[in-house]
Amino acid sequence: MAASVLIVDDDRSFHDLAARLLAAAGLDVVARADSAGAGLAAARGIKPDAILVDVMLPDRDGVELACDLAGLPWGPRVLLTSVSDEIAGGAEVDRSGAVDFIPKDALGMAPLELILGGAPARG
Repeated sequence: MAASVLIVDDDRSFHDLAARLLAAAGLDVVARADSAGAGLAAARGIKPDAILVDVMLPDRDGVELACDLAGLPWGPRVLLTSVSDEIAGGAEVDRSGAVDFIPKDALGMAPLELILGGAPARG
């Protein structure tokens, strides 16, 4: 069974691109949200295995959101992304509980099935 993924990003055109990349990696995009608040609510409602989070959201910092998402009881895998490849360094990723940070322009080359498709740490 394919891992379920929630996309949290305020760029609608990126939603479509990310959904295609995730599907090509054998992952199942189950929902999309365009803000941190909507993303957290969607995650709590659908309990996805993994969540792709933009670092720059209109209502909250994506690194802080990743911290909340990674701490959810079922332990979803969180991947941070941004158009800027320097916006989230190793310390921010470690602090957030995210599995990694990948710039948006590198998502197509990343092993998304391994990064997001790994078994979540269920609590």
